[in-house]
Amino acid sequence: MTSFPNSPRVVRGGLVLLDPVSAQVRRVIAMQYNSDSLTRTLEARHLGESAERSEALRLKGPAVETLKLEAELDATDHLEFPEQHPDAVEAGVAPQLAALEALVNPTVSDLRANEALANAGTLEIAPMESPLVLFVWGAKRIVPVRVTEFSITEEAFDPALNPIRAKVNLGLRVLSVDDLGFSHKGGSLFMAYLQSREALAKKATTVGFEALGLGGLP
Repeated sequence: MTSFPNSPRVVRGGLVLLDPVSAQVRRVIAMQYNSDSLTRTLEARHLGESAERSEALRLKGPAVETLKLEAELDATDHLEFPEQHPDAVEAGVAPQLAALEALVNPTVSDLRANEALANAGTLEIAPMESPLVLFVWGAKRIVPVRVTEFSITEEAFDPALNPIRAKVNLGLRVLSVDDLGFSHKGGSLFMAYLQSREALAKKATTVGFEALGLGGLP
């Protein structure tokens, strides 16, 4: 946030959790403060060293994209107005941390359901399905992701040892149509994301050989 009255309103990045079957929204998690940096890594999916010469330029599918960012949580401002923020007084930023931890943990009900199936002698029990997670970084960058790294650093505590400040480091892997399929909600969102990147690429300035100090190709 900024104190300048004419400054543009800055939207917050965050995560949206969808039901993996119905695509209904389960939860929206907005970052309290946007990360100062977003690290993106793209690994091209070539055919590999064993490819024939005629196939050296062929791609097997979309690049594997990974994202890394740091989210900060701070209940200090809320604690100045305890009547308006009773949850912050009671638990600091622990509720927000618990909501993020749910990205990598199955629910208690799912665990108990699988235990009941095992006790009933079910031979094959399907792995528990997590929500479809969307990483939202502005209206033009919405991608389905899987959480691959997750670490929390709690930095300050109230008298009951509830965390007042925390930093969360997230590692995310973008899920493409190769992971989800074209008919899946996440697959269609990935295609829209890829299409938006192609549209941005068309806006990049095109230069001639002279910019590279060349008169042409040899």
